[in-house]
Amino acid sequence: MSTRTDLGAAQVPEQAGGDPCRDADRAAVTIGRYAVTFSPADPPRAGTLLLWSPDGDPPPPGPGTPAQVSLATPPHGAPARVSVRRVPLTRGIPLLLAPADAAHPAAAFWAAAAREALHLAARGLLLPDVSPAGHDTWRIGPLDDAATARLRGLAAAMPPTARARPLPGRPPARLPDAARLLRDFLDAVADLLPRDDPGDGPWTAASAASVPRLRHWAARVTAHAEAAVRLSLRLEPLGPPDGPWRAVVQLRRRAGSGLLTDAAALWAGPVPGFPAATRDTALLALRDAATCWPPLAGLFEQPVPDVLALRDDDLADLLGAGGRRLAAAGIDVHWPAGLRRDLTTTARLRPSAGATGLLGDLGELALDWRVALHGAALTPAELRTLTEAHRPVVRLREHWVLIDPDVAARARRPAPTPLSPVAALRAALTGSLTVDGTDVPLAVEGWVRQVRDRLAAPAEVDVPAGLAATLRDYQRHALRWLAGLTALGLGGCLADDMGLGKTVTLIALHLHRQADPGTAGPTLVVCPASLLGNWEREIGRFAPGVPVRRHHGPDRTLDGLTGGFVLTTYATLCRDVDVLAGRRWPLLVADEAQHVKNPAAGAARALRAVPAAARVALTGTPVENSLTDLWAVLDWSTPGLLGALPEFRARWAGPAGADPRHRAELARLVRPFLLRRRKSDPGIAPELPVKTETDRPVALTAEQAALYQATVTELLDTIAGTDGPVRHALVVKLLTALKQICNHPAQYLRESAPRLAGRSGKLDLLDELLDAILPAGSAVLVFTQYVAMARLLHRHLHERGVESLLLHGGLPPARRDELVRRFTDGHAPVFLLSLRAAGTGLNLTRADHVVHFDRWWNPAVEDQATDRAYRIGQTRPVQVHRMVTEGTVEDRIAALLAGKRELAEAVLDAGAGSLAALDDTALSDLVTLRRPG
Repeated sequence: MSTRTDLGAAQVPEQAGGDPCRDADRAAVTIGRYAVTFSPADPPRAGTLLLWSPDGDPPPPGPGTPAQVSLATPPHGAPARVSVRRVPLTRGIPLLLAPADAAHPAAAFWAAAAREALHLAARGLLLPDVSPAGHDTWRIGPLDDAATARLRGLAAAMPPTARARPLPGRPPARLPDAARLLRDFLDAVADLLPRDDPGDGPWTAASAASVPRLRHWAARVTAHAEAAVRLSLRLEPLGPPDGPWRAVVQLRRRAGSGLLTDAAALWAGPVPGFPAATRDTALLALRDAATCWPPLAGLFEQPVPDVLALRDDDLADLLGAGGRRLAAAGIDVHWPAGLRRDLTTTARLRPSAGATGLLGDLGELALDWRVALHGAALTPAELRTLTEAHRPVVRLREHWVLIDPDVAARARRPAPTPLSPVAALRAALTGSLTVDGTDVPLAVEGWVRQVRDRLAAPAEVDVPAGLAATLRDYQRHALRWLAGLTALGLGGCLADDMGLGKTVTLIALHLHRQADPGTAGPTLVVCPASLLGNWEREIGRFAPGVPVRRHHGPDRTLDGLTGGFVLTTYATLCRDVDVLAGRRWPLLVADEAQHVKNPAAGAARALRAVPAAARVALTGTPVENSLTDLWAVLDWSTPGLLGALPEFRARWAGPAGADPRHRAELARLVRPFLLRRRKSDPGIAPELPVKTETDRPVALTAEQAALYQATVTELLDTIAGTDGPVRHALVVKLLTALKQICNHPAQYLRESAPRLAGRSGKLDLLDELLDAILPAGSAVLVFTQYVAMARLLHRHLHERGVESLLLHGGLPPARRDELVRRFTDGHAPVFLLSLRAAGTGLNLTRADHVVHFDRWWNPAVEDQATDRAYRIGQTRPVQVHRMVTEGTVEDRIAALLAGKRELAEAVLDAGAGSLAALDDTALSDLVTLRRPG
């Protein structure tokens, strides 16, 4: 068994004049089957461990010196001369603490004692002392009740062999007292630890110093340490409820039995269990306490520092900042027994009697305060007693009641400012109200409670008879939820994953609302231009006979409109905002609502300008970049629900939003207005087939690598040292150039009639994938963020004889609809799409392979593009192929998207510009070309 010469954090110093053993001898000793007996000495640090064999074997080799001593040996315990190895404590303690598979009970005992000694010393329980022979020593102390009890139990477990050296001159043979010997050992270990002075100073040097003259001083230090007390204050009322109060000083011994006494008793005479020096230590404790709470200084002006008269402001301070300072210093403040602390205030909404209807049609709601003790509201007389009190303690219902200053202030001041209906609903949903920067509980009554309950449990609705579709259970739930919200004049966000049927659910909602004359009328749908045809087809399929009007193109008009659907685009809305805002729409729908996540953008402002009885947002990504996206969507659908944007940022989107309590509050508030279901949720879309996602690493060609390296070298030198808008523009230029090079040199070089084959690793891989996919009859969607690259791919596939279609944002809606129809009908097996123009809304379930030719900055955008194929209606497994050039910036971004998806969603959606804040070193590390592997 190997040995250790360290004690972890506590290093045992070498004893001066110890045995000069060689290192090999030090490491050779094992305790194993040997007994260990402690032999005290004066000074204590000179004590030794005796290693010996109860079986009569020779002592073990190793440090120390062999010797013959008289020990009480088993089995009869008669004294006999035994061969031992005498080991100094400096070397014996590491041997005791070294790990061992098995050890003699005596060795195990002294190992436990050594650990206890180190534990006590680490707590600072060391006292200077002078030994009987006049040497400077340290000893363990003072000990509290817990430590004393622990040592008492340890001493009771001491085996006879651990104290086998009989007391001299005491026939018949007697062994040392176990408790006394254990204390001697603890003191011996303590005497070793503080000594690191190479000189001869007392209590610091390893060599013994003779200091009999300091015996009285050491005794005084010990007496004061043993007499140390912990201070506390007991508060007592005097006379009637409005009479004065006082603080009684109490003292508890830190060591020994932990006895408690009043200062008055201690000054009147000796108190059993308290040493004579306790008065001195009590004065020192009071002096320290007065630095924490200055009123205690008044005790020193009295003959006996026992009782302090308290003013009302003293009571208030003890309840607040002063009490907290005393508690931090370990000084308890004890209020009277039976003191009640459960006086609370609750803000209460008082809606007008009989008020019903839509929230927007109601006026402001008044608030008042409800003050309660133990849950029971105070009577007017009790409330008057509370408001007239000028101290933090009042007598109510035969109890002393502690009054929080904020509670008293609320009870005395007028009711809070009235709330708007939406603000009242927000407070009702969260269960609290912010008043003067403080959250207080809120109680709601009347219609506010009814609305809250209806939001929590929407009423059942029948599927409209005019709907030519069978709704799935989760779609029926969405219809019920939307019908309940819009019936209350509220709006919401249906944030299901792409492909789960948000369109058919909205068609069902429109039909449901036509049954009530109060909500019937036309529905305005605002969507991207690429989705106009999809909406028109879906309405014709699921609500045949319902009129559909496209408000788009040169001849658009609203003349003669009486019902049905009106479809328009965000761009047209901006141009025709006055026309579309000239009427109040029964239902307004914003499809792909993430397009208006910036509330300052023109489309968002135009959308807010259109009046509507109810508003519904549709999006698969309610939080695309940050929580402010969620605010923008919900503040449009239910204005005022989340408060003003600065308030929302401060409470939920900023640092405070990291507080779990605030996150839970936001979840409670948003839950009734945001319905989010994912394809992976149990029971949502069990019929969907498997989706397999694979990153396809690809090497750069020699031409690509040369262009990449040259571009990095040139632009990094240009970027170095720049800042502000100039740096931002240069970083965007660098990253855009590198991504284009990774796609194909011809894209980066803007060649007009390039040779394409053999120059791009990605293009070669695409050819290999298509050669494997197309013969099996499969169809492929190929997404790229660059229209120029899509055109190059279209040309390349044509040259190879592969039929393909190309859709991008520059095409008119009619042409886009035609391309979607041709792909769906099987006219071409490959559909090339620009990511932004075709990444949302389209239903392309004919494809069972999706290729991302280049990576977007936010995985959520890629997921939406993948959902063009992986959606309800897909019957075959879908394979997603993401191309990544090895060793490049794409490789680094792919790793970030895979390993830190949350960060990617929060930061990278801003595009290349979000990386402009990187310093030169980090930017270089991001873009430098590395050898794959």
